[in-house]
Amino acid sequence: MSADKAPNYQTLTKHFQSISHFEHLSALGDWDQATMMPIGGGEARGAAMAELAKHIHSLKTAPMLADTIAQAQQESLTVEQSANLREINYQYLQANAVPGDLVEAKTKAAYHCEQAWRDQRKNNDWQGFRPNLENLMSLVKEEASIRAQALGVSPYDALLDKFEPGMTTAGIDNIFGQLKSWLPELIQQVQAKQASEPRFNIPSASTANQALLGREVMQVLGFDFNHGRLDISSHPFCGGVASDVRLTTRYDEADFTSGLMGIVHETGHAKYEQGLPLAWRGQPAGLARSMALHESQSLFCEMQIGRGPGFLKLIQPHLKQLLACPLSHEQLTNIYTRVTPGHIRVDADEVTYPCHILLRFEAEKALVSGELAVADLPDFWSAQMQSLLGINTDGDYKNGCMQDIHWAVGELGYFPSYTLGAMYAAQFKHAMEAEIGSIENAIAAGKLADVMAWLQSNVWSKGSLLAIDELMRQATGDSLNPAHFKRHLENRYL
Repeated sequence: MSADKAPNYQTLTKHFQSISHFEHLSALGDWDQATMMPIGGGEARGAAMAELAKHIHSLKTAPMLADTIAQAQQESLTVEQSANLREINYQYLQANAVPGDLVEAKTKAAYHCEQAWRDQRKNNDWQGFRPNLENLMSLVKEEASIRAQALGVSPYDALLDKFEPGMTTAGIDNIFGQLKSWLPELIQQVQAKQASEPRFNIPSASTANQALLGREVMQVLGFDFNHGRLDISSHPFCGGVASDVRLTTRYDEADFTSGLMGIVHETGHAKYEQGLPLAWRGQPAGLARSMALHESQSLFCEMQIGRGPGFLKLIQPHLKQLLACPLSHEQLTNIYTRVTPGHIRVDADEVTYPCHILLRFEAEKALVSGELAVADLPDFWSAQMQSLLGINTDGDYKNGCMQDIHWAVGELGYFPSYTLGAMYAAQFKHAMEAEIGSIENAIAAGKLADVMAWLQSNVWSKGSLLAIDELMRQATGDSLNPAHFKRHLENRYL
């Protein structure tokens, strides 16, 4: 559509294209400070990133936007342009809910807290971490309160909306309530079933060889190394931008299985980013739909594909060559489907993983409402871990409430995305298999590309052109249905 037919819409697309350039640099600055930046650069980097965040915020709240958006809404637009305008308006409303000075202050506090967290977590230093988290949490609560007033929702709903547009605390309470009604019994049933199964020793492997293996496995999954790379960080993540995706993992030379599956998980995120619609790159409609959908793609890659016997058989020769790993693919499957409650969320098996999210969801709600003080977080954590998984974390802060990076960077409202993502992933698998047959059979027949093609067609290529419910209905015939997740776990583990 030419600019003379929709001049206001065209003005908006140019403006948000400019914003995307600054967000590109911000994403790479985040990646660098987590991977390459010397520790002495933290304070200056925090100030620079805070200034950049404030500038991006000022662009998203530019005075001309309100009238331009209103006028563009009266113009004749295509369906896709209307979707992009909807997302432009969403970003405008989100940005206008928070003053720029708070954005700057929170960004500075988050950078300081995260930099300190790296050593404090390593040293189990809760007393050192606590004041940093308290300072950051006060800014998070201020942001939540301001957003809530501007958007007409509760404070925690306001934080959820940043990651899951349209999702509410009540909605998650309902979904997680269903989960809690059957998950504890399932965990017990699976553990009883696996009690007599053999256990296998995991061979040691150097970090260098694990990194080589990771790259080969990423190539098997179709990662485009012309538009991305793999590095090491304290906490695995996928960052960067669609044209330059940055993956990280961490390695344990005594146990390669965690680092490898961390790479598979992050590659799922990366494949989603690399598959987003090229025609809409630089526009809000070209971004990922939500964090739960993003997590659905990483969890589909890790859980639905990566821990299945077909994929493990496919990569077993790589393990044998690069790690001298003597384990068969059947033994690898046994290891990767072993259900054992543990301290660490990112290392958790597929069945107990939701318990880690249930804990964090309850903690976040209480922290934001003020019912839980930061000082009381370790005791709350230990009580919940004991209740949910039978694990005592008293005094073990680094493997307890300090283990994740999310709170150290002020990201509350994100954690529910992981289990919502697992549910979306199970639903995608159900729909996919109705079209192409068993995923395991497809992989065994050398047709992993068919699995990826289905995701490209039904998820990645949609970007944010569709609301989440509409995307799910088009892809699967239904909105989110947690029953698919329950069925997936029962089929795989029982």
